[in-house]
Amino acid sequence: MPLSDLTFEELAAYRSTAVEPAGFDAFWAGVLAGPPAAAPVFEEVPTSLRTLRVYDVSLPGHEGQTVKAWFVVPAGAEGPLPCVVEFPGYNGGRGLPEDCLLYASAGYAHLFVDVRGQGSGWRRGDTEDLAPEGGGPQHPGFMTRGILDPAKHFYRRVVTDAVRAVAAARTHPLVDPARVAVTGISQGGGLTLAVAGLVPDLAAVAPDVPFLCDMRRGAERAATGPYQEVAGYLKVHRDRVEQVFHTLSHFDGVHFARRATAPALFSAAMMDTTCPPSTVYGAYHNYAGPKQIEVYHFNGHEGGETVQHAARLRFLASVLHP
Repeated sequence: MPLSDLTFEELAAYRSTAVEPAGFDAFWAGVLAGPPAAAPVFEEVPTSLRTLRVYDVSLPGHEGQTVKAWFVVPAGAEGPLPCVVEFPGYNGGRGLPEDCLLYASAGYAHLFVDVRGQGSGWRRGDTEDLAPEGGGPQHPGFMTRGILDPAKHFYRRVVTDAVRAVAAARTHPLVDPARVAVTGISQGGGLTLAVAGLVPDLAAVAPDVPFLCDMRRGAERAATGPYQEVAGYLKVHRDRVEQVFHTLSHFDGVHFARRATAPALFSAAMMDTTCPPSTVYGAYHNYAGPKQIEVYHFNGHEGGETVQHAARLRFLASVLHP
């Protein structure tokens, strides 16, 4: 596919024009405040993975609602281990334990977290979305669920779940709570940036071709993928443009990046029509901590795939095993 966004040279100069909503920090402080959550439950399950141990996890997410995850560690590990918390891409879920081999095979504890209500598009999920919010008219998908009010939007609950997942990982006796990294691809990358902006003491951050960044530009430029849900909604609700983007600004990685300080490795793909590279760079240039970015000049939304996995492992080793 041809280049459809800014050139590589233009990306170096690009700065997002996304407007941070008033009261952003107060909004998230209120969302994350609440009564103490119940303890997560780690139940070891038998698998055919002889070099790994696998736990089925039930952790308390938004309003204490149960979120599922897999926790995978090297067999025989005594800890404390650095831990990688990972979030899935759009409409994917935690899958099966056999999908969660990379990080534990590299010696890390690995928590792979479900996303509520998703997991029927390309990898199965097991977490229900029990919240009653966001019942108004919506375009098919998740992006416009509760789109007229940040207090009711779908990602308010999902970001809360992601923050709670980091807290849950830190409770396990095999995890070193001072060496926790977060990562994910696409939607998982957007959630990675949200957690990086809301959890101040992470050890490392690795968002790959992140979604949920510079979202108005994404809705205007993306030719494929879930940003088109926003454009489709506004094609019908012509009078809601400013209201919609005000809501989405509360979940935009550009604003979370400004608050994130852990060392970060980003990736972007120059031919990505789902998360155009300028939207990734909008967050990257705003990122407050030490940062680097891998760019794949002739790839689409698949990004670097295994090449990026290897780069991410090298980055994590440099930060978590200095």
